[in-house]
Amino acid sequence: MFRILFICAGNSGRSAMAAAIARENAPRSVEIICAGDKHHLINPMAGEVMREIGMSIPAKLEHTIDEVKSQPYDIVVTLCNTIREMCPVFPGAPAAIHWALEDPGKISDGSERQLEKFRLVREEIIRRIEGLFKYGFFRTIMQVKLTFGSLLDNLTNGVLAHDLDRRIFFFNQAAQKITGYEYSEVIGKDCHKVFPGRFCGGDCSFCVEKVQELPRIRYPQTFIRRDGERLDLEMSAVTINTPANEVIGALIIFRDITDLLHMRRKLQESRGYYGIVGQHILMQEIFDSIYELADISAPILIQGESGTGKELVAVALHQLSIRSEGPFVPVNCGALPEGTLESELFGHVKGAFTGAIRDKKGRFELAEGGTIFLDEIGEISPAMQVKLLRVLQDKSFTPVGGEKTIKADARVICATNRDLKLSTQQGLFREDLYYRLAVVPLNMPALRRRKSDIPLLVDHFLEKFSNDTGKTVKYVTPEAMNLIMNYSWPGNVRELSNAIQYGMIKCRGSSLNVEHLPPEITGYQETNSRLKPGRKPVLDDDQVQDALKRAGGNKARAAKLLGVSRTTLYRFLDKA
Repeated sequence: MFRILFICAGNSGRSAMAAAIARENAPRSVEIICAGDKHHLINPMAGEVMREIGMSIPAKLEHTIDEVKSQPYDIVVTLCNTIREMCPVFPGAPAAIHWALEDPGKISDGSERQLEKFRLVREEIIRRIEGLFKYGFFRTIMQVKLTFGSLLDNLTNGVLAHDLDRRIFFFNQAAQKITGYEYSEVIGKDCHKVFPGRFCGGDCSFCVEKVQELPRIRYPQTFIRRDGERLDLEMSAVTINTPANEVIGALIIFRDITDLLHMRRKLQESRGYYGIVGQHILMQEIFDSIYELADISAPILIQGESGTGKELVAVALHQLSIRSEGPFVPVNCGALPEGTLESELFGHVKGAFTGAIRDKKGRFELAEGGTIFLDEIGEISPAMQVKLLRVLQDKSFTPVGGEKTIKADARVICATNRDLKLSTQQGLFREDLYYRLAVVPLNMPALRRRKSDIPLLVDHFLEKFSNDTGKTVKYVTPEAMNLIMNYSWPGNVRELSNAIQYGMIKCRGSSLNVEHLPPEITGYQETNSRLKPGRKPVLDDDQVQDALKRAGGNKARAAKLLGVSRTTLYRFLDKA
């Protein structure tokens, strides 16, 4: 049913005349309603001129604006300037048409001249009604209205609109679905009274006395549905303005982001901080330290066992720093011979040594404006330690075979799996260099000290390696997870990563089982179960050979599998 409302002020009966003429011209599917500012007795001359054309109107206006303002209409026609100013914003966002008709009731002497005025208004109404229904105007409005209404109703975002008195006049299907409130429950009502705690959260300009134009911003808002469920909504509130820029209401567009926020929280939990996974208190302390040290220009020393994620921490420190736009240049000091390392760090000039056929920039120069990461710093020779100390003190260096001094404008982050403090006491590492590097030490915890993070890491690696292996392994069985949790992880997070990747390659289904795990993990519990607690383990040749085989010949790892110290294993092998 299509609904049209005609309204006017005063007692001249213009809305009643328009309604009567419209009923004669409108399609049967159109409902016609008329109203005024009050329940006026209609001027008898209006009834007289209508009877002249074979139509009748009531003696009194049946409806007032207050009585019809909460009902939805498709078209609202205002017939005088006074009623246009009084007209509220109706539910359903109807098309607004204004006919500024003269008030024939202003002449009150009952003369023929006044009757002629009523006839002129009647003819003007007939002309305008015919224009509305006979020349395609109504059909166009109806099509636009239906199309626009269908468009808004089919949006996945909720749309709510209210007038200056906060009376809701539009509430689409998505809004009903998101909030749990029906159209009939909210339309025409104050949004503050309909929704507990205020729909907007109580912060919009319609919650204060003086209405101001709303900025076009999005903001989060917690909302309680009709059924009590708590939702996270993203809202955008803007004012509705007339062509003259007069504010007449507010438009609120919103969407449910509860699942999105939940996924983001899960992602943050599983991926940790800048790619470093962990929720354990020890890792939270690491995250806090990274944040605190991000813009510290002094050298930073990251210590921890192999595989604990020292390079990830270095990258995070770089990305959070003011040097993040500059390069991050990693150097594995332990993998390069001394002569090669010096050339790698400081560069060389052509002819500096055999094979130096051209000038080459060093890593310090390549890290200009950024960060240089010196991994395995504990492996460099005493001679190299002296040269590095000079760079840290003077903030400059000279390429191998060169004479020109180059400024070292790079932040220095170092990492080692050695106890450098102990190395200085043993005379293996320069004490002055140690204190230069360890201005701010940062100690990475071993995985065995934060085993509660293992399930998070396992999920992270299952997702990470799904593309590499072309497999989707959804979960690890409880039996396999039990072995993973009880293993000592001498290789830390790197070893866990390799173990999960190994298991995914072996796996043929959607679950990673015990048989898919590497031998050192499956054999670890069996080996340790053969050792009686409280007694010093006794080694035999078969047991040791089995452990060495599973450890790939690595004696330190074999000792861990056997549950003995490296000294004990070395002593046994020496006697064998």
